[in-house]
Amino acid sequence: MKTNKELKEEYKQMKFKIGVFQIRNKVNGKIYIDSSVNLDAYWNRNRAQLNFGNHQNTVLQNEWNTFGEENFVYEILSEINHKDDEQIDYAKEAGQLAALYIEELKPFDEKGYNKKT
Repeated sequence: MKTNKELKEEYKQMKFKIGVFQIRNKVNGKIYIDSSVNLDAYWNRNRAQLNFGNHQNTVLQNEWNTFGEENFVYEILSEINHKDDEQIDYAKEAGQLAALYIEELKPFDEKGYNKKT
């Protein structure tokens, strides 16, 4: 059996999917764009929040309630590759990449759920 220290070290060595994703409404085409250093876990968290009715984005939450989970799809827009030999702030890099997608796709108002900054 592995010690807690060994388990923690194994966890640190795990490489999660990092990047930008969108949640797309299949009925009206509206999208929500965000980024994460663990795309799978972040999608699970977002879906749980939406299903429990406490997602921070109230417009997305309202439409999730109206259309149902089956009318939304989670799509990874871009992944960032891990670099073993460098210390990189992946959260910052993913956030900058998400900002580029938001600037290009403009998921605001009738096109999406993001808020203009």
